[in-house]
Amino acid sequence: MIQYILECMAFQLLFLIVYDLFLKRETFFQWNRAYLMGTFVLSLLLPWIKIEALRTSVSPKYFLYPEYLWGTDMSEGAVVSPENLHSLNLSATEIIFFGGMFIAAVLFVYKLYQINRLKAQGEIHYFQKFTRVVVRNSAMAFSFFRSIFLGDQVLENDHQSIIQHELVHIEQRHTWDLLFFELMRILGWFNPLVYIYQNRVSELHEFIADAKVAKTHKAEQYQLLLSQVFQTQHISFINQFFKSSLVKKRIVMLQKSKSKKVWQLKYLSIIPLILGILVYTSCEEDSSIADKENVKLQSSIDVPFASIEVVPVFPGCEGSVNPRDCFNKKIQKHISKNFRYPEEAQEKGIQGRVNVMFTIQEDGSIGNVRMRGPDKVLEDEVARIISLLPQMTAGQENGKKVRVPFSIPITFKLEGSEENAGQPRTFNYDGSGYVPFAVVDEVPVFPGCEEATDPRTCFHEKIQRHIGKNFRYPEEAQEKGIQGRVNVMFTIQEDGSIGNVRLRGPDKILEDEAARIISLLPHMTGGIYQGKPVSVPFSIPITFKLQ
Repeated sequence: MIQYILECMAFQLLFLIVYDLFLKRETFFQWNRAYLMGTFVLSLLLPWIKIEALRTSVSPKYFLYPEYLWGTDMSEGAVVSPENLHSLNLSATEIIFFGGMFIAAVLFVYKLYQINRLKAQGEIHYFQKFTRVVVRNSAMAFSFFRSIFLGDQVLENDHQSIIQHELVHIEQRHTWDLLFFELMRILGWFNPLVYIYQNRVSELHEFIADAKVAKTHKAEQYQLLLSQVFQTQHISFINQFFKSSLVKKRIVMLQKSKSKKVWQLKYLSIIPLILGILVYTSCEEDSSIADKENVKLQSSIDVPFASIEVVPVFPGCEGSVNPRDCFNKKIQKHISKNFRYPEEAQEKGIQGRVNVMFTIQEDGSIGNVRMRGPDKVLEDEVARIISLLPQMTAGQENGKKVRVPFSIPITFKLEGSEENAGQPRTFNYDGSGYVPFAVVDEVPVFPGCEEATDPRTCFHEKIQRHIGKNFRYPEEAQEKGIQGRVNVMFTIQEDGSIGNVRLRGPDKILEDEAARIISLLPHMTGGIYQGKPVSVPFSIPITFKLQ
């Protein structure tokens, strides 16, 4: 959602830049009105549009899973239902967002109340095309839908000019334009570009009305009328006749000669802009990198990781005595914090080995990724994780930076598969600091389990009790009938804190609730393996079931 909002704002900014640079000074007022209204709506739609012909594949970067993590312990989990659970739980960001919307909506309602009060207190006269409201002790002049509000202090000689001006707003339904942006200000109160759009459209409304009325009134008299000082109502969605900040611009536009029709070609400048945006929105990650027969040869040299003089340096290995060993450990540690066994693969029983090869380029980036595995689901998951690897320092051979191919097989194993049936479970510790819950010598101690005879069983019981105690079935999920299992994995760090939380579920609403529950876990005593404190990954499925 945040990406969508940022993209909308970026597109709106581009459209406004084009308007201010090329179109704002032209007298094609109706065209400009259509441009502003159209581009704002386009900015809301373009992030969702993907054109197949413009689709571009952006190669992601691939990394590996440490194999031991696929065999982590899976408890029976906690099954909870929404019975008698009705509560509202909002994050700080959501509170700010909806709070801003509420304040903006209250201000909008207050403005409507102001107009309604003026109408109730004024003297109303009904005409065929409009309703005139005479406001006592006032010199205001503005229109709202079919009502024209005139203060009783406005000179009677000016009434006809003002009414003709406001009738243009009524006939062309300018109020609807401003109300549209007022609603957008409620939904996007944080977006300054909405206010700029509304201001530009409001200006155009006055230019349109001025140009039409000036055809039947001498421009000098009309400009004299505009230069007078009157009271104004500070309401953003009414068409004010006497708006002091606009008077000078309106006089300038009245004096400006009509733009030549050839300048209407300026509107074509929006075409390449929209095409560029469509190319951007149509880009997608292509997780399956196909081997191509016609590959351009590169002049640089590939040196295998096993034989290169200076191996690529993974961030954090700069001062390591054995950079090669540190590289392997850092990759495993990095990936272990970000992996998720695809739920679809678990449900379908998909497992096997994915062979991965990639190259650390001369600039330290990752490229030339190739994968081959038993199923695209597993390949896609490897692609997702690998894209998180940080920039490295390139490898060197004979004092020069070179490309370094690196390959590793990644084995996905499901618990209880036939190939493992009857075989003892083994674990080869690689010193990375991560040991599965099922094999760690001393499991992390959940508060209350310090004196337990079986700490492992106590840990499971306490976790399930914690989930049951803090569970809240999201109301939105109940209304939409969303249910299912959220697979949760987190790590009990060496210091007993909780980190590296990963979730995979049928809907983000359920994932967010599971994340909230895990965030409430207490501080624990860290696990120990071979006499040393270690980080312990732990996974548990939380099942959301509707009654």
